[in-house]
Amino acid sequence: MEPSVYQAIVDLLRASGAGFRTVHHEPTATSEDSARARGEELRVGGKALLIKAGEEFRLFILSAHLRADSAAIKAHLHVKKTRFATAEELMQLTGLVPGSVPPFGRPILPFELYADPSVQENDRIAFNAGSLTDSIVMPVEGWMRVAAPSVFRFAA
Repeated sequence: MEPSVYQAIVDLLRASGAGFRTVHHEPTATSEDSARARGEELRVGGKALLIKAGEEFRLFILSAHLRADSAAIKAHLHVKKTRFATAEELMQLTGLVPGSVPPFGRPILPFELYADPSVQENDRIAFNAGSLTDSIVMPVEGWMRVAAPSVFRFAA
């Protein structure tokens, strides 16, 4: 049996020596609910969006108080169309429900990973870790090192 996404993240962070803390909380459906449950400001949250850009799905991470700018994504990736993954596609591709997607591409999730610079404006990042009830809070520089996203501005 494969480890859960949560356990895979914890194992990856421990193996990399990244500092982090876990928070178990009531189920949260929105970034606002998650921030409240974790006792963190909304902007500290790393919102993970699975977006089909051109012909492939990619994972985009931005500060939870912002929105993705599809025009910026299209321009950067040189694609004509973008759209969010449906709940069904998300489940099929990741085994996860909306709101539980963590900010990790390979080896955790099988996607190219992109981060908006807004994430780096905070000293830490907080995110639901493959579950609506389990979050991780960690220094943003540790997340950048371990997750290794490509960075470009796509948040508004």
